[in-house]
Amino acid sequence: MPRDLISDPADLKPDTPWSDTKWACVGEEELVDHTTKARLCVATLLPFKDGRPDWAGFGRSIRWMQACGAHYGIEMVFVLNADTGYIFDLSNDLYAEVLRRFREEFPRQRFIAGVTARGAEKDEVFKAERYQPLLEIAQAHDNCEVMIMTSRLLNILGPEARRDAYFQIAEGCIRPAIVHALEPAFVPWATPYEPWLFHQLARHPKFTGGKVSTLDEPHFLYWAAMTKDLQLDFSPHSGDDYGIASAIKMGLPLLIGAGVSACPLICAARDMWLLDSVVDKKFKTGTGRFDTRVYKLFEAFQSLEDLVFRLDEKMSASAYKHSTAHVLHLLGIIDAPEAHPDCRDLRGPDERARMIEAMRRPQRVAGKLGIHFGK
Repeated sequence: MPRDLISDPADLKPDTPWSDTKWACVGEEELVDHTTKARLCVATLLPFKDGRPDWAGFGRSIRWMQACGAHYGIEMVFVLNADTGYIFDLSNDLYAEVLRRFREEFPRQRFIAGVTARGAEKDEVFKAERYQPLLEIAQAHDNCEVMIMTSRLLNILGPEARRDAYFQIAEGCIRPAIVHALEPAFVPWATPYEPWLFHQLARHPKFTGGKVSTLDEPHFLYWAAMTKDLQLDFSPHSGDDYGIASAIKMGLPLLIGAGVSACPLICAARDMWLLDSVVDKKFKTGTGRFDTRVYKLFEAFQSLEDLVFRLDEKMSASAYKHSTAHVLHLLGIIDAPEAHPDCRDLRGPDERARMIEAMRRPQRVAGKLGIHFGK
C-alpha cells in the first residue's frame, strides 16, 4: 500500500524532504501549458577584451537579444551582475558601472540585478547587512528587480534560521525580489530549498518569484507543482540549463545563462510551442498553431548547452561563462572570447574548436526552420 504523501503545507516541517510530498510526484505532462507566453530572463554575459570590460560588445549582445525577443514577441528581461556577469569578481564600482551603462543605453529596458553578500569573508555568522551595499546600488534604478543570490553563511543555516535570514534581507528590498537557490554543480556549498523553506519564501509579499539552478535534480518541477496546486502568488523561474524545454512546456519563465548563447533558438521555441501565438505581419512569425518541429529545436539547442555547461573534473559547470564568450565571439557579436581576468573558472585552449563543433547541429536546425542564428 503506498504511503501517504503530504498535500497540506500546514503538515510540512522544516526538515521534510520533497520525496515526502505529493508535489514531488507530479509529472511534467500534468503541468503542460500551450497558452502562456512567459518571459525569458537572460543572465547576461559581461564580455572582456584585453582584460577590460568590452562595453561595445556588451551593448551589441543586448541589442541582438532584444531583436530576438521582438521578432518572436517574447518579453525579454536582462539579468545583470549575476554569475554570468561575474558578480563574485566585480568590485562595487564596476558593479555600479554595469548598471549605469546599461540604463544609459537602454533607458526603458527592464532588468534584474543579482545581489549577494559583500565583505563577509572573515565573518563567522550570517549578517543580513552584507547584502545592503549591492541592494542600494541596484535599487537606485527604476524598472528593475533584485535577485537575492545565496552566500555561504546564508546557505549553511538551518531551514528556520535561513528563512529568517531571507526575511531580514527582504527588509531592505524596495523593488520586487527574486530568491535564488542552486546546487553544488555551480557552487560547492550550495543546497536547494526543501518544501517547507520554499513555501515560507513563496508566501513572503516581497518575494515575487524564485530561481532554482539545478542540473541533477527536478526541483523546478517540484516548485511548479506546488505553486500551481496551492495557487501561490509566486513565479518559479527555471535556472536549469540542462532542461530548458521543461519551462517552455510548462509556460514558466526561464532565467538562464543559456539564454545568451541560444537566444534566438529559445525565443523561436517559445513561439512554436504556443497554440495562440500572435501573428507578426512584418516578420510572419507566430503561426497561431503548435508546431511539432519544436521538439527537434529543443534537442538542437539542448545539445549546444550540454556542452556549454559541461562538468569539469571537479563536477562543476562554472566555466560555462568562458564557453558562452566563445559562442558569442563565433557569432560575431563580441570582439574577444575572454573571461573576467580574475575568474578562475576557465576552459582549455581548444574551446573555440569545441564550440564550433557544438554549434553545428543547432545551426543546421535553425537553417531548416528559418531562424537567424547570428549577428
